[in-house]
Amino acid sequence: MSETPPNTLQYRLDGPEDAPVLILGPSLGTTWHMWDRQVPELAEQWRVIRFDLPGHGGAPAYPAGSVTELTARLLTTLDTLGVQRFGYAGCALGGAVGVELALRHPERLASLALIAASPRFGTADEFRQRGVIVRTNGLDPIARTAPDRWFTGGFAAAQPAITDWAVQMVRTTDPGCYIAACEALATFDVRPELGRVGVPTLVLVGSDDQVTGPAEARTLVAGIPDARLAVVPGASHLVPVEQPAAVTDLLVRHFSTAWQHPHDTGQTALPAIPAKPVPLPPQPTAPLAEIAPAAVPVPQSGRADPYDAGIKVRREVLGDAHVDQALAQADAFSGDFQEFVTRYAWGEVWDRPGLDRRTRSCITLTALVAGGHLDELGFHVRAALRNGLTPAEIKEVLLQSAVYCGVPAANSAFKVAQQVVREETTPAE
Repeated sequence: MSETPPNTLQYRLDGPEDAPVLILGPSLGTTWHMWDRQVPELAEQWRVIRFDLPGHGGAPAYPAGSVTELTARLLTTLDTLGVQRFGYAGCALGGAVGVELALRHPERLASLALIAASPRFGTADEFRQRGVIVRTNGLDPIARTAPDRWFTGGFAAAQPAITDWAVQMVRTTDPGCYIAACEALATFDVRPELGRVGVPTLVLVGSDDQVTGPAEARTLVAGIPDARLAVVPGASHLVPVEQPAAVTDLLVRHFSTAWQHPHDTGQTALPAIPAKPVPLPPQPTAPLAEIAPAAVPVPQSGRADPYDAGIKVRREVLGDAHVDQALAQADAFSGDFQEFVTRYAWGEVWDRPGLDRRTRSCITLTALVAGGHLDELGFHVRAALRNGLTPAEIKEVLLQSAVYCGVPAANSAFKVAQQVVREETTPAE
């Protein structure tokens, strides 16, 4: 059995070989089986291609840490199949891939459907926090709460088999790939660019979606020039599973009427693709039937001002909430200091390529213990967790610091770190 190459995605084909191509993109934590109830009808008119995210559904675990990278892997996969132009429907993270296609590769996209999607998914801090929880506790806490995020209470109670399927689907996902996908969602923000989406777009959302609900859907519709909204009653986040018939009908009507064909070639159908899919590994789950002070002049050295890189790294490491609070509290007295910290500590040093962020976090924790800087130690323990250190590794750093910095200093540091680790790694009930 051949393995899916690292720069492509695991996929499945359904429908006539000579039909126009329709791509279905999954959400974080799901597999292509989330579309099982839509495929029979869609495959009557389209050559349907479903794909799995890296490390999902038995796919090889090659993490992709950005929506841009996921999109590039999808396009490489389609290139190997000879598919140049296609329609696309994606749910949540799959919807982010659809927006990326529309913005960066409009020549490939004929029509678009965004399901349970958003131009920005929550906050970067929320998704990086989820990554910390998975790195510390594994995927079980996320899996057990998946039905609460994905389905309405009534549906989950009435469909225990589907609820169990959802839990098992998340549990069998590769943790590293799940964390990378969280990072992809943390950095995704296309709010300023929605006006450049140039294809007919259906924005579909469940009325009871508490993750990316009707408010986010209306933001998409307001920003995309040619978009219409469909709210499906009685459905939550994973609306294709909870209300399959309604979603199928909406997709059929949208792609039947809003399909854009290439004008320069006179094509009326999309290229055929091979009938035989690449061999796939067994599926582990059963199918379903910013704020910143004014810039301070810097010496002209011929190099780019490191402030922009610094604020980006500072936010990624410490979190938006912490940085926003620090900058908001800056005034005429302290503003230059905040500028200095951002430009030189974060833009000049933290952004250097010589050490990775995990190593820089280890060094920073040790230096803070040695200096007795307990206030800063607290938020740098949080930063270390976000940078990929586990609680066990942070413990080892503090033990090592006890030898060289002194037991009293390490004793105080352990008290601070213990509280932070407990707060950051305890899953929400």
